[in-house]
Amino acid sequence: MSRSLVIVESPTKVKTIRNYLGGDYNVVATVGHIRDLPENEMGVDVENGFKPNYTTIPGKQKVISALKKAAEGAEDIFLAPDPDREGEAIAWHTAEILKKKGRNFHRILFHELTRKAILESISHPGELDRNKYEAQQTRRILDRLVGYQISPILWKKVKSGLSAGRVQSVAVRMVCERERAIQQFRPEEYWSLTALLEGSLPPVFKAKLVKKDGKKLVIPNEETVQTIIAELNGASFVLDDVQTKTTRRKPLPPFITSKLQQEAIRKLKFTAKKTMSVAQELYEGIELGGGQQVGLITYMRTDSTRIGVEAAQEAIDWIRGQFGENHTVGKPRFYANKNKVQDAHEAIRPTSVSNTPEMMAPYLSKDQLALYSLIWKRFVASQMADAIIDTLTLSILARSYLFTASGSTVKFPGFMALYVSVDDEMADKSKDGQEKLPPIRSGEILKLQQLEPKQHFTQPPPRFSEASLVKELEENGIGRPSTYASILTTIRSKNYVELIKGYFVPSELGFIVNDLIVASFPDVFDVDFTAKMETDLDRIELSELESHEILARFYEQFKHDLTHADEHMISMKRLGTPTDIDCPECKTRKLHIKMGKNGHFLACSGYPDCRYSCNYTRSETGSIQMEERPSAETVDQVCEKCGAPMVIRQGKFGPFLACSGYPACKNTRSLNENNAGGKETGVNCPKPGCNGILVQRSSKRGKVFYGCSRYPDCDYAIWDRPVPNICPQCGAPFLVEKTTKSRGTFLSCLTEGCGYRETVGS
Repeated sequence: MSRSLVIVESPTKVKTIRNYLGGDYNVVATVGHIRDLPENEMGVDVENGFKPNYTTIPGKQKVISALKKAAEGAEDIFLAPDPDREGEAIAWHTAEILKKKGRNFHRILFHELTRKAILESISHPGELDRNKYEAQQTRRILDRLVGYQISPILWKKVKSGLSAGRVQSVAVRMVCERERAIQQFRPEEYWSLTALLEGSLPPVFKAKLVKKDGKKLVIPNEETVQTIIAELNGASFVLDDVQTKTTRRKPLPPFITSKLQQEAIRKLKFTAKKTMSVAQELYEGIELGGGQQVGLITYMRTDSTRIGVEAAQEAIDWIRGQFGENHTVGKPRFYANKNKVQDAHEAIRPTSVSNTPEMMAPYLSKDQLALYSLIWKRFVASQMADAIIDTLTLSILARSYLFTASGSTVKFPGFMALYVSVDDEMADKSKDGQEKLPPIRSGEILKLQQLEPKQHFTQPPPRFSEASLVKELEENGIGRPSTYASILTTIRSKNYVELIKGYFVPSELGFIVNDLIVASFPDVFDVDFTAKMETDLDRIELSELESHEILARFYEQFKHDLTHADEHMISMKRLGTPTDIDCPECKTRKLHIKMGKNGHFLACSGYPDCRYSCNYTRSETGSIQMEERPSAETVDQVCEKCGAPMVIRQGKFGPFLACSGYPACKNTRSLNENNAGGKETGVNCPKPGCNGILVQRSSKRGKVFYGCSRYPDCDYAIWDRPVPNICPQCGAPFLVEKTTKSRGTFLSCLTEGCGYRETVGS
């Protein structure tokens, strides 16, 4: 009798599942996706109903061969990739590869890798979910349509190697728009006034001025605050009202993916990517000794707050034994879900509350334990009693001015005895409720010790951190639990944004690309449009919409935008985007921002009549700051080619001599008599990572060539003489001088695809 075959996604799950199922089942892994759209072409037949052309992923042929061998003789194959859309796609592709007459395929979902969950799932298998697969496939096709058709336009108009992504580019847009809001922000001055007061009993406490004549008071400047202080001179400070309020604070629900990432970023200083990687390890199984491998948490890609009754009851029983009956909720507390599509998943929780962090500590790494503790405490706290907080607010009158002071105490900690979120901590710190107030009665006259005026300035909106960007994406409906970490990783790897001191800052390249694609594709990269597309994908999964309907509707406008962008998007290689800066050389035209092989630069819009170019940076307010080119110092030497005076110019690796007759004469000379055995050209070696300079040398047969001064460590060499001129077309750091019978002497660019040429003396 042949064994049934169970196919999972990750090889780390194999041992865990095999131990629970025993010898009647063989367990193998696909090691992620095995089929996908091809790498070097779009792989979508737009004219044939957007039919995808799937191919075997390079390097996965061995895995497929192993799957086929494992399936030999198996009549029942249980497909158990992860319980999300990507896992469903893997299950479908696996079934297509292994389909055979008489062979039965079953879909099983492991929401947690425990004995009970695995045996329950294998005993009640389901069918492959076509709607979920269609939702994943539609997303994949949409991403291909956008990425593989916009990216070539960027190569043509901006720079080779660039890319655009349907969701990632929206995240870049968010970062760019936030940065521009910061650049445009102008701080406004305001003042606060605090009174240090003393009652009949200690302690001295602070009260803040909030109103005058019953109206909210804004103090714009020092003159106004000094006027108020003068009006309060000799005034009596009388306690007008005492208010006591008791509030209940409920615990937060167990983690969903986005909230776990946000909390781990802020509390543990993890990245979103690291959070998901460590969570994957906890889900797939930890060796607990004696060969026992147990999944410690439920599936970590979910936007559902649903939890099982048994899990909730287990938490309540643990709370009762650890903290007492008064800290429990009595019966399970459940939380409402916003997204019905993913409701098949539970929230992220421990598979067993009895596996406390303290008990698991010997088996977990430092990072695993930190994240597991966070998940465990958040879940258990969700089943604990509310915290009860007493708040005392004092209203103090001084003539027509009202001061207030407030303080709070935790009357009953409830869930806060176990877990307090970062949001709760920040909320408590932002309140004035940290003040300890004395026993006091209405009508009591207070002694004024001091009035403290303080200057403030309004603050710009904050830059996005990883946590706040994930929150922004989630709140705007951009992406889904499985994509947040990859979005943050991608926008950094493309060099569109940088993470500086924990906050995202767009690069100049990010600004340039964002402005171009948003102008050319206003719908595709609109936040609301992208969010609606995510909702439509959910509706495909719910069988409320057809995939082809979504794709056809999207592509109708997108095709028009593609044609328009190809014809009208500004070419950053040739024209560039205008600035309001006058060209310092011709003084008649404006400088434009252009892009070349080595990045962005400024160049005169009058090219080729004026060939001025320079580098630039941006100030904190976003204004362009030109990088000044050093002035040339004349020396007591003349050019041996034309007789003009030689001047000292500065290169990246130091000074060199150049003819003052440039551009009519391009002669250069080393300041050193001998530079690594050759005449220096003043051109830096272009080989990445090299800090040498190109020098003139002779071959064994006496032919002149130009090679790196760091030879033999660097073997870069060219036959044509390099000239230290920036290419005005692509921004390459140097040109080369050539001479032919038909064209005479001219300068040209070596950058592939550039084709720039200029005649010497033109």
